Amino acid sequence: MFSLNGTNFPNDSLSGVSRCLIQSRKKVSFPMVVASVSPNGRPADRNVSVLMENTLKEMKENSPVIEKDSKSTVTGGVGDVYGEDSATEDQTITPWNFSVASGYSLLRNPHYNKGLAFSEKERDSHYLRGLLPPVVFNHELQVKKLMNNLRQYDVPLQRYMAMMDLQERNERLFYKLLMENVEELLPVVYTPTVGEACQKYGSIFRRPQGLFISLKEKGKILEVLKNWPEKKIQVIVVTDGERILGLGDLGCQGMGIPVGKLSLYTALGGIRPSSCLPVTIDVGTNNEKLLKDEFYIGLSQRRARGQEYAELLDEFMSAVKETYGEKVLIQFEDFANHNAFDLLAKYGTSHLVFNDDIQGTASVVLAGIMAALNLVGGNLAQHKFLFLGAGEAGTGIAELIALEMSKQTGAPLEETRKRTWMVDSKGLIVRSRMESLQHFKRPWAHDHEPVKELVNAVKLIKPTVLIGSSGTGKTFTKEVVQAMATFNKKPVIFALSNPTSQSECTAEEAYTWSEGRAIFASGSPFAPVEYKGKVFVSGQGNNAYIFPGLGLGLIISGAIRVHDDMLLAASEALAAEVSQENLEKGLIYPPFANIRKISAHIAAKVAAKAYELGLATRLPQPENLVTYAESCMYSPSYRSYR
Repeated sequence: MFSLNGTNFPNDSLSGVSRCLIQSRKKVSFPMVVASVSPNGRPADRNVSVLMENTLKEMKENSPVIEKDSKSTVTGGVGDVYGEDSATEDQTITPWNFSVASGYSLLRNPHYNKGLAFSEKERDSHYLRGLLPPVVFNHELQVKKLMNNLRQYDVPLQRYMAMMDLQERNERLFYKLLMENVEELLPVVYTPTVGEACQKYGSIFRRPQGLFISLKEKGKILEVLKNWPEKKIQVIVVTDGERILGLGDLGCQGMGIPVGKLSLYTALGGIRPSSCLPVTIDVGTNNEKLLKDEFYIGLSQRRARGQEYAELLDEFMSAVKETYGEKVLIQFEDFANHNAFDLLAKYGTSHLVFNDDIQGTASVVLAGIMAALNLVGGNLAQHKFLFLGAGEAGTGIAELIALEMSKQTGAPLEETRKRTWMVDSKGLIVRSRMESLQHFKRPWAHDHEPVKELVNAVKLIKPTVLIGSSGTGKTFTKEVVQAMATFNKKPVIFALSNPTSQSECTAEEAYTWSEGRAIFASGSPFAPVEYKGKVFVSGQGNNAYIFPGLGLGLIISGAIRVHDDMLLAASEALAAEVSQENLEKGLIYPPFANIRKISAHIAAKVAAKAYELGLATRLPQPENLVTYAESCMYSPSYRSYR
């Protein structure tokens, strides 16, 4: 363990120096740790060498990811009292406060470890001789080797664990591997494999990847946040584990979701990994299996509700703002309906908050529908929508569709909502059920006789677009799909529930039962389908298309609130990325191989909307937001350590 003697530094305050060191150490281009110092001020170990001239030289030779003087005229923000605007940028340092990590400690530091990519010179200067095999691999060869290794695993969870091990061993290699093989590895680090990982999270838990804040920490959350080593945070993904994908209440084990989402924020949206914080709020679980499991890693009690729950969340939200500032993006993830809407409404006016299940899903589905219109014809207002599932995802999608329809036609929102119908567990949502409906379902209760079964609702409503967000698999039956195909030349079918086992129907079923006429997209990926000699490639309405670019756009503009118009801008930007070649293949989403460029374009549109709405604080606005967004994106390239 390294120690610090405060008397050897210009600042006599030990706590002040420590805070400065913690805030800055991630920003340099060489492996840094605080030195162990002897009473005479000299390093106490030969593996630690004090930086003087070499440090200054490194600072000059290793350019930061964001160079304000050459890439943008944006130099800080309005009211930037917390330093939020610089949280993803390389920081200057005081050279004599730092020492180079060498030898064994360097190989155990995931932020700076390069494994076999350390050069001969680096192995000599950092005491790595003998600690590594003699061969030197470059970054590209490391990626090739690891992909070869990953493909040897037959079980997806084994690939997931191998990726998590790599992230804990060599961060830059993990992100380079993911970025260069995103289409193959996205299902590994996120849905559907992450669902199984959450179910078994207690068994595969290795080391902390985020903060666990439980009822035991009530009254101490501010101190708990200070335990996290990184002090400049831009994005927090938080869950309480109550509604993990379509798997239900997984309690504390839902941590796999924030960890996975933030990996995608970095890989797909270019948000610096050091500025991302995964959080799980543990208020217990109602999962009987977990409550009886002696190895369960969370609070073994039933879920807290009411005032106790609200007070814990309120303390968390206040502590986050006090610790990280106004502009930290807090993404709510996989909260149950009864909390998700309330939290978004409560904190949407005081914090920079975003619910991916409500708003992210809505934005990506709207983009898919807008792209699909190029195949089916007509404008949005000419189509009719039927949802199976009226929870946070379904109602969120419906509301954004109605908003876009209102924007395009000028019609009142109350009128455009009438183009959408919903079926929940009790049947079609109609006005006669109004008194028993939850508040978020009431806007979708229209005049119609009660209808119990989905297939009958399809036959009576005659929708052009059928959307599943029910979390229940096999609900788009053969009869339902065939009914859609009887009055639609090209029925649009979205089976969005995750993971794959919970999908309302498979791609093969949709294409076969519609005789190859369906335009199909799903939440989890499906393999291409061959039907009557033609190969159909289905789209994946994955939220990863939207939230990384949205987050980047909020950050580069210094936005202080998320507005619905930003979500519409993100949808329009994503739909615009679908090429004619994609459409000819039946794809209504662009290939994930281009996701970094897609995210940059989404970020630019979101940032432009933030400036237009007066919600941006990083001033002045850059001339070319796309170029600026690309310049701000994190790169996992290795740095040279001298």
